[in-house]
Amino acid sequence: MSDSTARKRLLGPDDTRTPERVVDPTDTLEDEVYGASLRPRSFDDYVGQERIVENLRIAIAAAKRRGEPLEHVLFYGPPGLGKTTLAGLIAREMGANFRPTSGPTLEKPKDLVGVLTALEEGDVFFVDEIHRLGRVVEEFLYPAMEDFQIDFVVDRGAYAKTLKLPLKRFTLIGATTRAGMLTAPLRERFGIIGHLDYYSAAELEKIVRRSAGVLAVPIDDEGCRTIAARSRGTPRVANRLLRRVRDYAEVRAQGRITAAVADEALSREGVDEVGLDRLDRAFLRTLVEAYGGGPAGIAAIAASLTEDAETLEDVVEPYLLKEGFVIRTASGRKATPSAYRHLGVAGGAVPSQERLL
Repeated sequence: MSDSTARKRLLGPDDTRTPERVVDPTDTLEDEVYGASLRPRSFDDYVGQERIVENLRIAIAAAKRRGEPLEHVLFYGPPGLGKTTLAGLIAREMGANFRPTSGPTLEKPKDLVGVLTALEEGDVFFVDEIHRLGRVVEEFLYPAMEDFQIDFVVDRGAYAKTLKLPLKRFTLIGATTRAGMLTAPLRERFGIIGHLDYYSAAELEKIVRRSAGVLAVPIDDEGCRTIAARSRGTPRVANRLLRRVRDYAEVRAQGRITAAVADEALSREGVDEVGLDRLDRAFLRTLVEAYGGGPAGIAAIAASLTEDAETLEDVVEPYLLKEGFVIRTASGRKATPSAYRHLGVAGGAVPSQERLL
């Protein structure tokens, strides 16, 4: 059997390549368009992350009483959990301007200098994926965060001088999905650090219900529960699934979302009852069928699926680990009994591998 045929069998009969994943937690253009209207407008509307929200409320209230900008804030955690939303809420609560950017766009020190010098007193400067800042750019950020000034070196050799450019006091909010890639000097300059974790099904139900209200989509409790259960603990995924179900309901179900309508719509998208899509199931099936349940390295699995190893490690594997379908060992990834049950392989027996050869 050819590689393309084997991969088609793993992904499904209607997939010869990996489609855009509806359960991918990373941001898309569609999420940016709809996200602005679906995001909460205050901490009262924000669902989940209670400890972080409560700590932020206290810190913001204290900063406002002192008439000072909020301390620099760092949010870290998987994509789609609300880091950008929290940053926007902080700016709103502080009555400050929100200035968003991302690490990869700040390629040179002059890019950062241009942004920092344009900030007004108390502005919130948000840097998404801050771990992707270049080392030189990051070092320019240190004095800006600590002393609210930028150090310039002019001329060279014996005529070199250091000029200090003062900045207006601002709040830097950094967000990252890879806290381990942050350098220690940068991490230590943040006064408030919050780890965002996956949401519970009950919290996601509240988010789906609120988003359905914003979109003016009729939905019952069972419909909310069905969408929430397949949202992988991620609000961004929940809102995206809601939009897909809404489209299906408008065309096939008179616009009302019930459990049956949600189940049919999401099944058509390839999302099963626990939130796994075709690529997730292909990952598990490859591990079970091609590698006897493991252990297998991520590079080997990626080669079998002709996918990028980093994509599997960052986007696919975290949810499989969280749900207990896969475990990591010193020698590689191993499928758990839950993975065998989900694939319908009784007793952990491994099917013949001849079909994959």
